[in-house]
Amino acid sequence: MPGDRTLADQLLVSADRALKALFARPRAARQTPGTAQPAPPEAERRQAAMLMRVNHAGEIAAQGLYHGQALVARDPAVRAVLERAGREETDHLAWCEQRLRELGDRPSLLDPLWYAGSFAIGAAAGLSSDKWSLGFVAETEKQVERHLDSHLAQLPEQDARSRAILTQMRADEQAHGQLAQQAGGVALPPVVSKAMQLTSKVMTVTARWI
Repeated sequence: MPGDRTLADQLLVSADRALKALFARPRAARQTPGTAQPAPPEAERRQAAMLMRVNHAGEIAAQGLYHGQALVARDPAVRAVLERAGREETDHLAWCEQRLRELGDRPSLLDPLWYAGSFAIGAAAGLSSDKWSLGFVAETEKQVERHLDSHLAQLPEQDARSRAILTQMRADEQAHGQLAQQAGGVALPPVVSKAMQLTSKVMTVTARWI
């Protein structure tokens, strides 16, 4: 049981999760949304690939965030919420990676940085308190929803496959945020929310190209 793990056990689990997130091909529990289609024209392919690379980087960051929070969660019920959300984020990661392959492109070369930074942020949020950690989840998912809305507006009109993936991701992120609030998450101070937005902006701009 997770509550019976020693610190050494938890660290080994965290290391295993990190290696799988960064170097193993993720396996989705759910089928990839949408239907595979012929490659779009080159200009549309490049646009869709850049957007999906950013979303893939965001899912790498989400893995790090949830893994860091789950590692230090005090309440087993809170840990269960975080681990459940993390499993669904693994679906998102697998879907984005598959779509990148279909588009003939690659993930961000800075994925290890996104994971490590997010893991540290998640652990710091978790150490503050479980309620603050859950509030951090709720605020993160709120910002991710806005980010996905922006990407849905930027996708080429004919790219139904990417659109279906992002639409399902958005629904899942919204559910994660609501679950975190229902589990006792507290609202974060505006300065923290603003700092999160700035950090996200750095990642999304960089991951488009690197």
